[in-house]
Amino acid sequence: MYDLIIIGSGPAGLGAAVYGKRAGLDLLVIEKNPMSGGQVLNTYEVDNYLGLPGINGFDMGIKFREHAEKMGAEFKETEVTGIEDKESFKVVHTLDGDFEAKTLILAMGARHAHLNVPGEEELTGMGVSYCATCDGAFFRNKTVAVVGGGDVAVEDAIFLSRICEKVYLIHRRDSLRAAKVLQDSLLEQPNVEILWDSTVTAINGEDMVTGLTVKQVKTGEEKELPVNGIFIAVGIHPDTEICRDLVACEESGYILAGEDTLTDIPGIFAAGDIRKKPLRQIITAVADGANAASAAGSLIM
Repeated sequence: MYDLIIIGSGPAGLGAAVYGKRAGLDLLVIEKNPMSGGQVLNTYEVDNYLGLPGINGFDMGIKFREHAEKMGAEFKETEVTGIEDKESFKVVHTLDGDFEAKTLILAMGARHAHLNVPGEEELTGMGVSYCATCDGAFFRNKTVAVVGGGDVAVEDAIFLSRICEKVYLIHRRDSLRAAKVLQDSLLEQPNVEILWDSTVTAINGEDMVTGLTVKQVKTGEEKELPVNGIFIAVGIHPDTEICRDLVACEESGYILAGEDTLTDIPGIFAAGDIRKKPLRQIITAVADGANAASAAGSLIM
C-alpha cells in the first residue's frame, strides 16, 4: 500500500513526484512509455521555462526524471488499464498487476491531434509545432502557417501575426468555427491571409520545414506554399479514457478540477494538461504537480 500513486511522468507527474518525496511520501510513478517527459520530448527547444532558456525538450525530460529519481521516486513502466475507488484507498489495475495507494494523482497528459501527412512526424520540432505560445518566438519575422478553424487556431494566428512577417491560416471549410470576436480580431491583422477550403497534404523540407503542399478541396488543385514553420491546431485529446467513468469530466474529456487539483472523488487529484484550465504549459503542469502532491500529503499526514 503506497501513500501515493502518480499515473504519468510528464512535467506534472514528475513535479508531483519531487514534491511528494520532499513530503516524505512512499510513492510510485507509473508510466507506459519508455521515456519520461510527455509532450516536451518532441519540443526541439524550450525558451519559456524559467531558468533554462533554450534547453532541448528531450534534455529537459531527462533532467526532470533524474531529479525525481534523485529524490527517491520509484518508477514502474507499464500501462494502466483501469482505476477503482475503494474510498479509503485506490486500486490501479495495470498490465503487470494491481497497485494500491491511499491517494492518486492523474497526470496522463494530452496529445495533439495530427494531420497524419508526409513530413509531419519527421519535421516535428524542426518547423512543425503544436503550440504557438511555446514556439512562436523562434519564427519572429518569418512566414508561417496555422492549420485549423477553431478558437485555438485563430488565437494562434493572431498571436503569430504580431511577431511574424506573414501568417497563413489554412482551413478546410469556407467559414471558421471560432468565436465571432476572435474572427473579427483576425480579420483586422494585415499580415494574415486565410486559405479557405484548403488542406495540407504534405509538409516539405529536410532538416527544417521549407514549405507545404496545399490542396484546394473543391477543385482538387494543389500548390506549393513556401513557409518556415507550420502550427497545427486541429484539436487536443486528453488521455483520460481510463478515468472518465470515475471522475467528473467535461464533454471533451478534460477533468474538472480547480487550481487545487481536487477532483470530485476524495483522494484523487488531476494535474497537468488533462485538467480543464486556460493555460497548458510546462510551467503550469509542474505547478499542478506540486499542488497535487501537497494536497495528497495533507490527507495522509
